[in-house]
Amino acid sequence: MAVYTEVRFDEAAALLHELDLGDLTELQGIKGGIENTNYFVTSERQGQTLQHVLTVFERLGFEQLPFYLQLMKHLANRGIPVPNPAATATGQILHRIQGKPAAVVDRLRGHSELRPQALHCKAVGAMLARMHLAGEDFDMQQSNLRGLPWWNDTVPVVLPFLDESQSRLIRSELAYQNHVAASAAFKALPRGPIHADLFRDNVMFEGEELTGFFDFYFAGCDSFLFDIAVCLNDWCVLHGPPSVDGQPVPALAEAFLEAYGSVRPLTTAERQLLPAMLRAGALRFWISRLWDLHLPREASMLQAHDPTHFERVLRARVPQAATNGIVSAGGTLEVSPA
Repeated sequence: MAVYTEVRFDEAAALLHELDLGDLTELQGIKGGIENTNYFVTSERQGQTLQHVLTVFERLGFEQLPFYLQLMKHLANRGIPVPNPAATATGQILHRIQGKPAAVVDRLRGHSELRPQALHCKAVGAMLARMHLAGEDFDMQQSNLRGLPWWNDTVPVVLPFLDESQSRLIRSELAYQNHVAASAAFKALPRGPIHADLFRDNVMFEGEELTGFFDFYFAGCDSFLFDIAVCLNDWCVLHGPPSVDGQPVPALAEAFLEAYGSVRPLTTAERQLLPAMLRAGALRFWISRLWDLHLPREASMLQAHDPTHFERVLRARVPQAATNGIVSAGGTLEVSPA
Protein backbone atom coordinates (compact mmCIF):
# COMPACT_ATOMS: atom_id res chain seq x y z
CA MET A 1 0.00 0.00 0.00
CA ALA A 2 1.07 3.63 -0.17
CA VAL A 3 4.24 4.52 1.73
CA TYR A 4 3.92 7.73 3.75
CA THR A 5 6.46 6.86 6.45
CA GLU A 6 9.92 5.74 5.32
CA VAL A 7 10.82 3.10 7.89
CA ARG A 8 14.55 2.58 8.33
CA PHE A 9 15.96 -0.93 8.23
CA ASP A 10 17.34 -0.61 11.77
CA GLU A 11 13.94 0.52 13.11
CA ALA A 12 12.18 -2.50 11.65
CA ALA A 13 14.97 -4.81 12.82
CA ALA A 14 14.68 -3.55 16.39
CA LEU A 15 10.91 -4.13 16.41
CA LEU A 16 11.30 -7.69 15.11
CA HIS A 17 13.82 -8.44 17.85
CA GLU A 18 11.36 -7.13 20.44
CA LEU A 19 8.76 -9.50 19.01
CA ASP A 20 11.19 -12.44 18.98
CA LEU A 21 10.84 -12.76 15.20
CA GLY A 22 14.55 -13.09 14.50
CA ASP A 23 16.92 -11.01 12.37
CA LEU A 24 15.48 -8.81 9.63
CA THR A 25 16.79 -9.75 6.17
CA GLU A 26 14.48 -7.82 3.83
CA LEU A 27 12.22 -4.75 4.08
CA GLN A 28 10.04 -4.02 1.04
CA GLY A 29 7.41 -1.28 0.67
CA ILE A 30 4.01 -2.45 -0.60
CA LYS A 31 2.27 -0.61 -3.44
CA GLY A 32 -1.48 -0.29 -3.85
CA GLY A 33 -4.04 1.13 -1.41
CA ILE A 34 -3.99 4.56 0.16
CA GLU A 35 -4.58 4.44 3.92
CA ASN A 36 -1.46 3.18 5.72
CA THR A 37 2.24 2.54 5.22
CA ASN A 38 2.87 -1.18 4.68
CA TYR A 39 6.04 -3.23 4.30
CA PHE A 40 6.72 -6.88 3.70
CA VAL A 41 9.32 -7.97 6.26
CA THR A 42 11.37 -11.15 6.02
CA SER A 43 13.45 -12.44 8.90
CA GLU A 44 15.54 -15.43 9.91
CA ARG A 45 15.16 -17.15 13.28
CA GLN A 46 17.02 -20.33 14.15
CA GLY A 47 17.40 -21.25 10.48
CA GLN A 48 13.74 -20.61 9.69
CA THR A 49 12.53 -17.91 7.28
CA LEU A 50 9.59 -15.89 8.61
CA GLN A 51 7.37 -13.52 6.62
CA HIS A 52 5.24 -10.78 8.13
CA VAL A 53 3.64 -7.45 7.24
CA LEU A 54 4.62 -4.29 9.10
CA THR A 55 1.96 -1.57 9.10
CA VAL A 56 2.47 2.02 10.22
CA PHE A 57 -0.92 3.67 10.72
CA GLU A 58 -1.27 7.11 9.20
CA ARG A 59 -4.82 8.09 10.15
CA LEU A 60 -5.85 5.78 12.97
CA GLY A 61 -4.65 6.63 16.47
CA PHE A 62 -3.51 4.66 19.49
CA GLU A 63 -7.00 4.90 20.99
CA GLN A 64 -8.73 3.27 17.98
CA LEU A 65 -6.29 0.56 16.98
CA PRO A 66 -6.72 -1.90 19.88
CA PHE A 67 -10.19 -2.68 18.52
CA TYR A 68 -8.85 -3.78 15.12
CA LEU A 69 -5.89 -5.72 16.43
CA GLN A 70 -7.82 -7.46 19.20
CA LEU A 71 -10.59 -8.33 16.74
CA MET A 72 -8.04 -9.99 14.45
CA LYS A 73 -6.60 -11.95 17.37
CA HIS A 74 -10.11 -12.93 18.52
CA LEU A 75 -11.02 -14.21 15.06
CA ALA A 76 -7.69 -16.02 14.62
CA ASN A 77 -8.24 -17.78 17.96
CA ARG A 78 -11.61 -19.02 16.66
CA GLY A 79 -10.21 -20.51 13.49
CA ILE A 80 -10.93 -17.71 11.04
CA PRO A 81 -7.93 -17.31 8.69
CA VAL A 82 -6.83 -13.74 9.40
CA PRO A 83 -3.41 -12.22 10.14
CA ASN A 84 -2.56 -12.73 13.81
CA PRO A 85 -0.83 -9.70 15.41
CA ALA A 86 2.60 -10.50 16.83
CA ALA A 87 3.02 -9.76 20.53
CA THR A 88 5.92 -8.91 22.81
CA ALA A 89 6.77 -11.05 25.81
CA THR A 90 4.33 -8.93 27.83
CA GLY A 91 1.50 -9.38 25.32
CA GLN A 92 1.72 -5.96 23.67
CA ILE A 93 0.43 -6.00 20.06
CA LEU A 94 0.37 -2.25 19.35
CA HIS A 95 3.80 -0.68 18.85
CA ARG A 96 5.35 2.67 17.93
CA ILE A 97 7.56 3.71 15.00
CA GLN A 98 8.58 7.35 14.51
CA GLY A 99 5.88 8.35 16.98
CA LYS A 100 3.17 6.59 14.98
CA PRO A 101 1.26 3.41 15.91
CA ALA A 102 2.46 0.23 14.23
CA ALA A 103 1.74 -3.50 14.16
CA VAL A 104 3.33 -6.65 12.76
CA VAL A 105 1.05 -9.44 11.54
CA ASP A 106 1.40 -12.79 9.75
CA ARG A 107 1.78 -12.62 5.99
CA LEU A 108 -0.91 -14.82 4.44
CA ARG A 109 0.03 -17.29 1.73
CA GLY A 110 -1.42 -17.19 -1.76
CA HIS A 111 -2.62 -14.32 -3.91
CA SER A 112 -5.72 -12.21 -4.49
CA GLU A 113 -8.21 -13.46 -7.06
CA LEU A 114 -9.09 -10.38 -9.11
CA ARG A 115 -11.26 -12.25 -11.63
CA PRO A 116 -13.39 -14.36 -9.32
CA GLN A 117 -15.57 -17.22 -10.45
CA ALA A 118 -18.57 -18.66 -8.64
CA LEU A 119 -16.37 -20.98 -6.55
CA HIS A 120 -14.42 -18.00 -5.20
CA CYS A 121 -17.63 -16.12 -4.38
CA LYS A 122 -18.96 -19.19 -2.57
CA ALA A 123 -15.80 -19.47 -0.51
CA VAL A 124 -15.89 -15.79 0.48
CA GLY A 125 -19.60 -15.89 1.29
CA ALA A 126 -19.26 -18.92 3.57
CA MET A 127 -16.17 -17.57 5.31
CA LEU A 128 -17.75 -14.15 5.84
CA ALA A 129 -20.72 -15.83 7.54
CA ARG A 130 -18.32 -17.81 9.74
CA MET A 131 -16.49 -14.60 10.60
CA HIS A 132 -19.73 -12.84 11.57
CA LEU A 133 -20.70 -15.71 13.88
CA ALA A 134 -17.20 -15.89 15.38
CA GLY A 135 -17.30 -12.19 16.19
CA GLU A 136 -20.62 -12.24 18.00
CA ASP A 137 -18.95 -12.70 21.41
CA PHE A 138 -16.20 -10.13 20.79
CA ASP A 139 -16.54 -7.78 23.76
CA MET A 140 -15.02 -4.56 22.37
CA GLN A 141 -17.17 -1.89 20.73
CA GLN A 142 -16.24 0.63 18.05
CA SER A 143 -18.51 2.12 15.43
CA ASN A 144 -17.91 1.87 11.71
CA LEU A 145 -15.86 5.07 11.30
CA ARG A 146 -16.79 5.27 7.60
CA GLY A 147 -20.50 4.85 8.25
CA LEU A 148 -23.45 7.21 7.77
CA PRO A 149 -22.18 10.05 10.04
CA TRP A 150 -18.95 10.17 7.99
CA TRP A 151 -20.94 10.22 4.74
CA ASN A 152 -23.00 13.15 6.03
CA ASP A 153 -19.83 15.04 6.97
CA THR A 154 -17.89 14.25 3.79
CA VAL A 155 -20.43 14.75 1.00
CA PRO A 156 -20.43 18.58 1.43
CA VAL A 157 -16.62 18.49 1.14
CA VAL A 158 -16.60 16.63 -2.20
CA LEU A 159 -19.63 18.31 -3.78
CA PRO A 160 -17.57 21.16 -5.35
CA PHE A 161 -15.72 18.58 -7.47
CA LEU A 162 -18.89 17.06 -8.99
CA ASP A 163 -20.92 17.98 -12.05
CA GLU A 164 -24.65 18.63 -11.81
CA SER A 165 -25.69 15.03 -12.50
CA GLN A 166 -23.23 13.61 -9.97
CA SER A 167 -24.22 16.18 -7.36
CA ARG A 168 -27.89 15.38 -7.77
CA LEU A 169 -27.22 11.65 -7.46
CA ILE A 170 -25.00 11.84 -4.40
CA ARG A 171 -27.32 14.23 -2.53
CA SER A 172 -30.46 12.21 -3.29
CA GLU A 173 -28.78 8.95 -2.33
CA LEU A 174 -27.49 10.40 0.93
CA ALA A 175 -31.01 11.56 1.79
CA TYR A 176 -32.35 8.09 0.97
CA GLN A 177 -29.77 6.39 3.20
CA ASN A 178 -30.61 8.70 6.10
CA HIS A 179 -34.27 7.75 5.59
CA VAL A 180 -33.42 4.03 5.57
CA ALA A 181 -31.30 4.36 8.72
CA ALA A 182 -34.29 5.77 10.60
CA SER A 183 -36.54 2.83 9.70
CA ALA A 184 -37.60 0.04 12.05
CA ALA A 185 -36.36 -2.59 9.60
CA PHE A 186 -32.87 -1.08 9.61
CA LYS A 187 -32.79 -1.01 13.41
CA ALA A 188 -33.75 -4.71 13.43
CA LEU A 189 -30.72 -5.76 11.38
CA PRO A 190 -28.33 -8.18 13.15
CA ARG A 191 -25.11 -6.39 14.08
CA GLY A 192 -21.61 -7.08 15.26
CA PRO A 193 -18.00 -6.61 14.17
CA ILE A 194 -17.70 -6.40 10.37
CA HIS A 195 -14.74 -6.13 8.01
CA ALA A 196 -16.40 -3.31 5.99
CA ASP A 197 -13.76 -3.42 3.21
CA LEU A 198 -13.64 -7.03 2.03
CA PHE A 199 -12.72 -6.35 -1.58
CA ARG A 200 -11.06 -8.88 -3.88
CA ASP A 201 -7.60 -7.58 -2.99
CA ASN A 202 -8.24 -8.16 0.74
CA VAL A 203 -8.76 -11.92 0.36
CA MET A 204 -6.10 -14.51 -0.42
CA PHE A 205 -6.47 -17.78 -2.31
CA GLU A 206 -4.04 -20.59 -2.98
CA GLY A 207 -5.55 -22.48 -5.86
CA GLU A 208 -9.21 -22.88 -4.93
CA GLU A 209 -8.51 -22.66 -1.18
CA LEU A 210 -9.38 -19.43 0.60
CA THR A 211 -6.33 -18.78 2.78
CA GLY A 212 -7.33 -15.60 4.54
CA PHE A 213 -9.06 -12.25 4.99
CA PHE A 214 -6.82 -9.28 5.78
CA ASP A 215 -6.69 -5.47 6.12
CA PHE A 216 -9.19 -5.08 8.96
CA TYR A 217 -8.42 -1.40 9.51
CA PHE A 218 -11.86 -0.22 8.38
CA ALA A 219 -13.61 -2.75 10.63
CA GLY A 220 -16.27 -1.63 13.08
CA CYS A 221 -19.55 -2.63 14.66
CA ASP A 222 -22.30 -2.31 12.09
CA SER A 223 -24.91 -4.44 10.35
CA PHE A 224 -23.74 -7.74 8.93
CA LEU A 225 -25.82 -6.85 5.87
CA PHE A 226 -23.59 -3.87 5.09
CA ASP A 227 -20.59 -6.23 5.04
CA ILE A 228 -22.47 -8.50 2.64
CA ALA A 229 -23.35 -5.55 0.41
CA VAL A 230 -19.75 -4.35 0.24
CA CYS A 231 -18.69 -7.81 -0.94
CA LEU A 232 -21.48 -8.11 -3.52
CA ASN A 233 -20.52 -4.71 -4.95
CA ASP A 234 -16.95 -5.81 -5.60
CA TRP A 235 -16.94 -9.59 -6.04
CA CYS A 236 -20.17 -9.82 -8.01
CA VAL A 237 -20.06 -6.92 -10.50
CA LEU A 238 -18.26 -6.40 -13.80
CA HIS A 239 -14.92 -4.60 -13.82
CA GLY A 240 -14.17 -3.32 -17.30
CA PRO A 241 -14.92 -0.62 -19.86
CA PRO A 242 -17.47 2.08 -18.93
CA SER A 243 -20.21 0.44 -21.00
CA VAL A 244 -20.36 -2.53 -18.61
CA ASP A 245 -18.32 -1.45 -15.56
CA GLY A 246 -20.22 -1.84 -12.30
CA GLN A 247 -23.03 -3.95 -13.70
CA PRO A 248 -24.16 -6.77 -11.37
CA VAL A 249 -23.41 -10.39 -12.24
CA PRO A 250 -26.45 -12.30 -10.87
CA ALA A 251 -24.81 -15.74 -11.03
CA LEU A 252 -21.93 -14.62 -8.81
CA ALA A 253 -24.27 -12.88 -6.38
CA GLU A 254 -26.42 -16.00 -6.19
CA ALA A 255 -23.36 -18.14 -5.42
CA PHE A 256 -22.19 -15.75 -2.72
CA LEU A 257 -25.59 -15.41 -1.01
CA GLU A 258 -26.35 -19.12 -1.13
CA ALA A 259 -23.01 -19.95 0.52
CA TYR A 260 -23.40 -17.22 3.14
CA GLY A 261 -26.97 -18.31 3.92
CA SER A 262 -25.92 -21.95 4.34
CA VAL A 263 -23.84 -20.84 7.35
CA ARG A 264 -25.90 -17.91 8.67
CA PRO A 265 -29.37 -17.56 7.09
CA LEU A 266 -30.52 -14.00 6.45
CA THR A 267 -33.30 -12.60 8.60
CA THR A 268 -36.48 -11.11 7.18
CA ALA A 269 -35.19 -7.57 7.80
CA GLU A 270 -31.95 -8.40 6.00
CA ARG A 271 -33.79 -9.79 3.00
CA GLN A 272 -35.97 -6.69 2.83
CA LEU A 273 -33.09 -4.23 3.05
CA LEU A 274 -30.51 -5.92 0.84
CA PRO A 275 -31.23 -3.65 -2.16
CA ALA A 276 -30.93 -0.54 0.03
CA MET A 277 -27.66 -1.75 1.56
CA LEU A 278 -26.23 -2.46 -1.90
CA ARG A 279 -26.82 1.21 -2.62
CA ALA A 280 -25.29 2.16 0.74
CA GLY A 281 -22.16 0.15 0.02
CA ALA A 282 -21.73 1.80 -3.37
CA LEU A 283 -22.30 5.26 -1.91
CA ARG A 284 -19.74 4.73 0.86
CA PHE A 285 -16.92 3.90 -1.56
CA TRP A 286 -17.89 6.53 -4.12
CA ILE A 287 -17.60 9.15 -1.37
CA SER A 288 -14.30 7.87 -0.01
CA ARG A 289 -12.72 7.60 -3.46
CA LEU A 290 -13.82 11.12 -4.32
CA TRP A 291 -12.26 12.30 -1.08
CA ASP A 292 -9.00 10.45 -1.70
CA LEU A 293 -8.78 11.68 -5.30
CA HIS A 294 -9.54 15.34 -4.74
CA LEU A 295 -8.07 15.78 -1.26
CA PRO A 296 -4.98 13.53 -1.43
CA ARG A 297 -2.10 13.20 1.01
CA GLU A 298 1.49 12.94 -0.14
CA ALA A 299 2.98 9.46 -0.36
CA SER A 300 5.97 7.99 -2.15
CA MET A 301 3.83 5.29 -3.83
CA LEU A 302 0.30 6.69 -4.02
CA GLN A 303 -2.31 5.14 -6.32
CA ALA A 304 -5.72 6.73 -5.88
CA HIS A 305 -8.64 4.55 -6.97
CA ASP A 306 -11.05 5.72 -9.68
CA PRO A 307 -14.24 7.03 -8.02
CA THR A 308 -16.32 6.70 -11.20
CA HIS A 309 -16.37 2.91 -10.80
CA PHE A 310 -18.54 3.16 -7.68
CA GLU A 311 -20.61 5.92 -9.23
CA ARG A 312 -21.46 3.36 -11.92
CA VAL A 313 -22.15 0.66 -9.30
CA LEU A 314 -24.54 3.03 -7.52
CA ARG A 315 -26.32 4.02 -10.72
CA ALA A 316 -26.76 0.32 -11.51
CA ARG A 317 -28.14 -0.40 -8.02
CA VAL A 318 -30.67 2.45 -7.80
CA PRO A 319 -33.12 1.16 -10.43
CA GLN A 320 -32.60 -2.36 -9.07
CA ALA A 321 -33.78 -1.27 -5.63
CA ALA A 322 -36.78 0.54 -7.12
CA THR A 323 -38.24 -2.63 -8.66
CA ASN A 324 -40.69 -4.93 -6.93
CA GLY A 325 -38.13 -7.54 -6.04
CA ILE A 326 -34.60 -8.87 -6.41
CA VAL A 327 -33.70 -12.49 -7.01
CA SER A 328 -31.30 -14.06 -4.54
CA ALA A 329 -30.78 -17.36 -2.79
CA GLY A 330 -34.10 -18.51 -1.46
CA GLY A 331 -36.27 -16.73 -4.03
CA THR A 332 -37.52 -13.20 -4.60
CA LEU A 333 -37.03 -10.54 -1.97
CA GLU A 334 -40.07 -8.27 -1.79
CA VAL A 335 -38.98 -4.67 -1.35
CA SER A 336 -40.73 -1.34 -1.41
CA PRO A 337 -39.94 1.14 -4.17
CA ALA A 338 -37.13 3.56 -3.24
